[in-house]
Amino acid sequence: MFANAFTKPVNFSGFTLLIVFLFTTTSCTEMVAEKKQVFYYNEATGIATLDPAFAKNQSIMWAVHQLYSTLVEIDSNLNIVPSLAKSWEISTDRTTYTFHLRDSVFFHNDPLFPGGKGRKLSATDIVYSLQRIQDKSVASSGAWIFNNRIAENGFLALNDSTFQLKLLRPFQPILGILSMQYCSIVPREVVEHYGKDFRSHPCGTGPFKFVSWDEGESMILHKNEQYWERDASGKRLPYLDAVKLSFYDNKATEFLQFRQGRLSFINDIDASFKDEILSKKGVLRPEWNNKIQLKKHPYLNTEYLGILVDEQNDLVKNAPTRLKAIRQAMNYAINRPQLMMYMRNSIGIPAEAGFVPGGLPSRNTESVKGYHYDPEKARELIKQSGYNPANQPPVKLLTIAIYADVASFIARQIEEIGIKVQVEVVQKSLLLEQTAKSQALFFRGSWIADYPDAENYMAMFYSKNPAPPNYTRYANREFDLLYERALQETNDTVRYNLYRRMDQIVINDAPVIPVWYDMAIHLVQPHISGFGPNALNLLELRRARINASSTYP
Repeated sequence: MFANAFTKPVNFSGFTLLIVFLFTTTSCTEMVAEKKQVFYYNEATGIATLDPAFAKNQSIMWAVHQLYSTLVEIDSNLNIVPSLAKSWEISTDRTTYTFHLRDSVFFHNDPLFPGGKGRKLSATDIVYSLQRIQDKSVASSGAWIFNNRIAENGFLALNDSTFQLKLLRPFQPILGILSMQYCSIVPREVVEHYGKDFRSHPCGTGPFKFVSWDEGESMILHKNEQYWERDASGKRLPYLDAVKLSFYDNKATEFLQFRQGRLSFINDIDASFKDEILSKKGVLRPEWNNKIQLKKHPYLNTEYLGILVDEQNDLVKNAPTRLKAIRQAMNYAINRPQLMMYMRNSIGIPAEAGFVPGGLPSRNTESVKGYHYDPEKARELIKQSGYNPANQPPVKLLTIAIYADVASFIARQIEEIGIKVQVEVVQKSLLLEQTAKSQALFFRGSWIADYPDAENYMAMFYSKNPAPPNYTRYANREFDLLYERALQETNDTVRYNLYRRMDQIVINDAPVIPVWYDMAIHLVQPHISGFGPNALNLLELRRARINASSTYP
């Protein structure tokens, strides 16, 4: 535990003492009497950091999204909308973006600010935050987002309220990149004071502010009373008074806590109890109607199996997966609709088109031809490849515990065409490390869109990109030329066609096995409103409310 070492000093106002009381009492009656809007959720995978420069996975992104803001953001319809920047202009050559900042944005209160009061946001904060992502000494996992895109000295503060960004060349998705959690705005004096410990001393401009973090146990956030955003009636957001996170790593425990009313919602449904809740068609079983809310929505995430294809790597040199025909055969071996029905209770869409999911303006899923279940064709491809799977060692498939059942299902189907697969369950941190270091030959992965443009998916296969995002170390000259052309293309129709061509090349070469296009699914307590999934599956709590008549503990 690091409760004392990593707890920010707090000014114990009356409100703070009240919320602390709420979290320590066990009486439902007392909590209702206080009428405080407290949202509870569990993060089973834990949270490694609250520094947005390292917001590389969902658990970090969800917490960071509460604490920080970005220049622009993406709404529920995948449109770029204002956030810290109230407006912007784009030069005619589309290489210069000038942003005008709101004058009502303040950082959270912090002892490092004069008088402990949060200071006003300035354009110099934008420059510092974005340059920090590129700083090699920081080693941000998001450093790749600006690779070969930003001009020298391309982040400029023209004055306190005007920030300017200069690109090397036109790049249409740049506004989407600026909406990523990596691009959250941080105050220099706080970051530099705490150094690496900024991970547990966050300070942003978001709707909630940090109170405490007892690592592995709980985290508490309070409403930011100075948050700039208001609803249509002029009421300041957020509506909630506080958010409390728990860190139960056992999904059965998490589900029990939800059933007892101690969690406001749970994300996704664990295999151990999905059949209790959902039918095979993905709807609530009758006994749960009116007791919980089921909210589901397609979102921009492709679940896949990655295959390392760098033939200079010793893991690849003698592996059957070095052969394109074998990789294609493995794709044909999987009955994706069957997998989705029996292993996922129809939560998700079988990935039988390209790598890019539906919902994006390029509409890849409508024209990219993927793989359907065809074991006979798979066996024919193996025969044509000249590979004899008899007496060959199994191919090791690395996965994490929550996907072990899915991995085993896939392994059995691939074995039915003659290729032996051994499933190995590892810790998530080890899987991330091994894929980043090209030490995993065959691995389970997922790619959640950082911004609503197919380029974000195609960046995974550009040979000049490191891992991340190019975990398979895929390299194809034709693909690279099309990718570079797409980056400079300002005509959307032409650019979307290039994305579809690139996607088809990847599918044909098969460095990945797309399994399903994901669907965000939340089980929500009936007294929660204003809260639901979105296309990027961010945890959006600004408009969440708790019914005042609730007896929620």
